[in-house]
This record gives sequence, structure tokens and C-alpha cells, in this order.
Amino acid sequence: MSIDVNKALRGLLSQRIVILDGAMGTMIQQHKLEESDYRGERFADWESDLKGNNDLLGITKPDVIQSIHREYFEAGADIIETNTFNSTSIALADYGMESLAHELNLANAKLAKSAAEGVMISNPKRQCFVAGALGPTNRTASISPDVNDPSFRAVTYDQLVESYFEQAKGLVEGGVDILFVETVFDSLNSRAALFAIENLFDSLGKRLPVMLSFTITDQSGRTLSGQTVEAYWNSVSNIDLLSVGINCALGPKEMRPYIEELSKISPVFVSTYPNAGLPNPLLPTGFPETPETLAQHLKEWAQNGWLNIVGGCCGTTPEHIRLISEGVKDFAPRNVAKPEPWLRLSGMEALTVRPDSNFVNVGERTNVTGSPRFAKLIKNENFEDALVVARQQVENGAQIIDVNVDEGMLDSEAAMVKFLNLIASEPDISRVPIMIDSSKWSVIEAGLKCIQGKGVVNSISLKEGEEQFLEHARLIRRYGAAVVVMAFDEKGQADNTERRVE
Repeated sequence: MSIDVNKALRGLLSQRIVILDGAMGTMIQQHKLEESDYRGERFADWESDLKGNNDLLGITKPDVIQSIHREYFEAGADIIETNTFNSTSIALADYGMESLAHELNLANAKLAKSAAEGVMISNPKRQCFVAGALGPTNRTASISPDVNDPSFRAVTYDQLVESYFEQAKGLVEGGVDILFVETVFDSLNSRAALFAIENLFDSLGKRLPVMLSFTITDQSGRTLSGQTVEAYWNSVSNIDLLSVGINCALGPKEMRPYIEELSKISPVFVSTYPNAGLPNPLLPTGFPETPETLAQHLKEWAQNGWLNIVGGCCGTTPEHIRLISEGVKDFAPRNVAKPEPWLRLSGMEALTVRPDSNFVNVGERTNVTGSPRFAKLIKNENFEDALVVARQQVENGAQIIDVNVDEGMLDSEAAMVKFLNLIASEPDISRVPIMIDSSKWSVIEAGLKCIQGKGVVNSISLKEGEEQFLEHARLIRRYGAAVVVMAFDEKGQADNTERRVE
């Protein structure tokens, strides 16, 4: 029987704390599979080692994967994730299996969906949901892997969008109820994933609920690419999300202050699934938190009113999930926050413009039309000294950096990309939001694909007509930026307030 998944999920979330499953890798390890198990007959002669490619087991050992899904449902999980953490063409390149991306997502989605349907048939009162897992890939769009070239990227935004679109399409075709972008360590990667998902929804003519979970990598309280909790939320707040949360990297003790912060600012449901503590190879299980101790931590979070969805990440098992489920069942779900509708931007750090804020200082010396010195540096490809200009502006109080490289003798798209990539490698500059300033849409779009924070586009107008204006406005929102709208139309500068765009 067909149900409205979004309505059913939101109904459940309004009633109680919803339970997510635990670790897939931990459970696969308990089966002590060998290389031959990963290969099966089909990949017996594959040229590279396949042990460790857990997603492949959806084809070569489907019974193992489906049994793990069933165990988590039996332990009390309402939502299980598909075994597709690495099923992007980008991540599968490590095994030379890029061409299998669609097939792996389709097969693993069908396995998870079959497990969910089996549980609901045996217990008609239960609601079981399948979340299609989209992992972070093994490459980062915001950080250079080349110490000699901070502007280099091992993957582009467009490559990520293409790969995530293929993955999401396979998951939807396999029957998932939710798309879940998880374990985000680079905000730009996740923005590409969300952009791809929105494109997919456009092509399908329908939407699925979207969940999102990022990773605070250490006790600095930042993602690997440098963003704080609030800055990350601002970066992705343009998307219609079911939930946002934090998972992996940290145990419950270390994650606690960041979940508390997120619970106070998020206007959507909040999820969490910490590791079973920080990894410790000297322990028999590799992790310090037992089912009892982890459940006790998460019970306290539920009691504090921080949780809507809870589960476990690395090191957790069905027993962890069973005790977490029991521990939180008597506590009401978190009340969703209702933040003021203020302008919220971000670089590595958040910038909120409130009604009582003073003037926001926009540094415009990184603009070739307004700074002869900067123009000369960019024309001569002296990007190192151009960065000094940007750094001086931030040091002198600029809260936003305006970047404009429109000049007839320049390849403006290439210059914008290189300079923004270099800014991303400088935390003392990239902590503030970026204003992408150009009269060329191609330059604006190239810039939007480089910034991980929520920046500002300067600007768009009605000069090229209403249809073009609306298309650019929609894309800017999808890229996750704010926008300055200039009062121009096809006839020139506006001189009255009569015409409006609805």
C-alpha cells in the first residue's frame, strides 16, 4: 500500500524520538569475510583487491547485508541506511568500479527496502523507513591535496554533482523513502550533493524527504574544511530538509556541546549518531562505549530536549540501538527551533545581520574595477600578493570580502576560481563570507561552485528580462547564496515602484 512518506515521517517525529540504525561496517566485520566473499563468482578475476569494498557485498553477499538490516529493525530502528556509503563513481574509482555506481545503489536500496517490507508484513503496526545513504566521497572540493599548489582541487563541483546525481537516481529507483547525505566533512561536497538531489527531484517531478548529517572532526568544533556548527547550518539552510545532524568522528562526550548548539539553532529536526567513543585499538571492540554507557549518554540528551532522531555510528551494534531505543522512549522529541528571519551568511564562521546591527563592512579592494593595485596583481597572476590585499581587509574590519575579476584582458572565470580556491586555503581570510561580484553570469556561477560558506551574489537585475532573472535567482538559491538585486530592467534604471516580480 502506498503511503505519503513525508507525512508519515513527520507524524512519527511529532510523536516521539525516532530511532536510526547503527554501524554497517562494524557488523560486516563480525562476519569475518575474506577476499573471495567480496569477489564472488562475478568478480573472481577482478584486477584489484576488493576486500573492504563493503558496498559491493550488496551484489556478492546480499544475504549478509539484508540480515544486518533486519537485525537493526529488530533492535528497534525506525530508519535504516542503505549500504551505499561509498557508492559514488568518485569513491569507487579506488577499485576501478566507477561503472558499477548505479547498479550498487539500485541493488543495495532494494535489499534495504525488502528488509523493511518484511518487518512490516510480520508486524503491521510498525512503520519502517529506508534512507539512501550518500557518503562524503574520498575527495574534498575545498582543500588542496597538493602542498605546493593550494589552488589545486582533486575533484570539481561539477564532477561531484554528476556523481551524486547518478547515486541518488539509483537509490530512488531502488525504492528508498529518504535521501540521506551523511558524514559531511567538507561543506562544498555536501552542497554539491544537495544541488544534485534538487536537480534529480526536478527531473522526476517529485520530492523525497532529505536528511543531512555533518561531522565535527575534533574538539576544535569545526568540520575538516574549517566550518563551525552555525556556519555549516547557514551554508545548507537554502535546502528544504527534513533534518540536520552530527555523526561520526567523535564519541558522545566529545560531541555533546555541538549537538546542544545545533539543537538551539536548527529550524528543522535534529539527528545525532555518535561513534561508540573514540577508537581505541587496545580494546577488544575497538571502541570504549558499551551499549549501556552509550545509551546513558544519549538518554541524557533526550532528557535535555535536544533530539528528534538518534542512532549510532562507528562501533555500534544492534545491541547499542536496542538500549538507545529503550533509553529515550520516555522522553518527548525536541521542539524545533524558530530562529528570527535575519540574513545569515557564513565563511568558516557565521555572520548574522540583525535589525540592530551596524553597517556591514564589505571589503572592496579585491575588486579589479575599484582597486588599481589589485587589478595589476591579478593581471600579472601575482595571486600571492593579491591574497595579502584580502587579508588586510579582514584584519581592518571587513565582514564580507567582495571579489570582482571582470577585466577585458582576463579569463575572468579562471581567475575567479583560482583566487577563491586560494582564499579557501587561508583561514584568516575565509572565515568571513565571500561576495561574488560580476556582470557575467558565467563568472558568478564559477565562483558559486568554489565557496563552501553562504556568500552573496552581487548582483542580478531585470536587464535581460524577467525569465532570465527568475532562472538566475532560482540557481543562486540552489547554490546556497544570498543575492543583491539591482534596480534595473530592460529599459534601464528603475525610476518608480510600480513594477514588481512576483
